Amino acid sequence: MISAMDSVEMPKLPENHKSFAGIPEAIFVEDIDAFMAQSENDNNCEKVLQKLDEQHGKYKFMEFNLDVRRRKLKQQIPDLLKSLEMIKVLREQKEDKDSHFMLSDQVFVKTVLPPTKNVCLWLGANVMLEYPLDEAESLLKQNMESAIANLKSVEFDQDFLRDQLTTTEVNMARVYNWGVKKRQSAAKNSGSS
Repeated sequence: MISAMDSVEMPKLPENHKSFAGIPEAIFVEDIDAFMAQSENDNNCEKVLQKLDEQHGKYKFMEFNLDVRRRKLKQQIPDLLKSLEMIKVLREQKEDKDSHFMLSDQVFVKTVLPPTKNVCLWLGANVMLEYPLDEAESLLKQNMESAIANLKSVEFDQDFLRDQLTTTEVNMARVYNWGVKKRQSAAKNSGSS
């Protein structure tokens, strides 16, 4: 599987995008005082924290969806490899021979397998089609390349998303600390008056 992964190139990012899924970039707050003084923030710590928390929640939702997609692709690739190996076995077979097939986990069936030039592929959604061996192999290789490219783009997006989550969490901490300092300063000023 590793050699199959290496043979497929990383897809190209869409122009003006930093991720394949269009994940918005979190802007790091350099100058917290200037950021809080912006008109949309209005020096309101709770309002800014609420917006950042909402953004963080969206990133966590995207992280969950990317993880589900990654697991699905990681499961699909070995299945495609097994199908390609089976086509190779069917192509090399010249006469009837006994074979053992896995019916389900831990259950195998012994059968006589005649030589064949066609194979049925399960396409999903209750659809199965019969293909000549060459066409089936071509389709499976195409699906394999697509799955590997999709896996690489999902893993890239996961890395990008982790950076956005970290940036958002740092921003939240900086805004919270800014609010604490403002409250302490206000308390000190009211205590000295």
